[in-house]
Amino acid sequence: MKPLRRIIEYVSVFLLGALVFVPFAQIIMRSLFGAPIVGAEEFTRFLLICVVFVSYPLVVEAGENIVMGDLRNALPDVPRRILNLATSIAAIFIACVVAYAAFKTIGMNLNNATPTLKIPFWIFLGSTFFGFASAAVVHLVHLRKPPQKASSVII
Repeated sequence: MKPLRRIIEYVSVFLLGALVFVPFAQIIMRSLFGAPIVGAEEFTRFLLICVVFVSYPLVVEAGENIVMGDLRNALPDVPRRILNLATSIAAIFIACVVAYAAFKTIGMNLNNATPTLKIPFWIFLGSTFFGFASAAVVHLVHLRKPPQKASSVII
């Protein structure tokens, strides 16, 4: 699992770097040289979608999903364990439903592409499928060893 995690980290960092670089290059090219990059905004949206969904399994694996920690921590031990189990099962189900919907949508959009750069829609949908399918697997692993922490953040 570590090599796959490392690959996802590298891809996520690359996508995040590109997400910062493309608008920066667009500003430089447009402001200094008067030659905007055609399709930069479309490519930036593409990068944002991909970085969010490709990195989602890393968030799940680290146990950094948004949870109601104060409510969970206020519960006695047995109800807290039941809530953690129910949360994990619901997360697995929802991740599988979204992954399935993305997979079905890929099949219906194989010939569609973005208007300017002609980026195939299956790339966007593929990152969504990958993110949620991987998150479902991570949630399954977490059934055995939940990542929920005993602490919470109070603002």
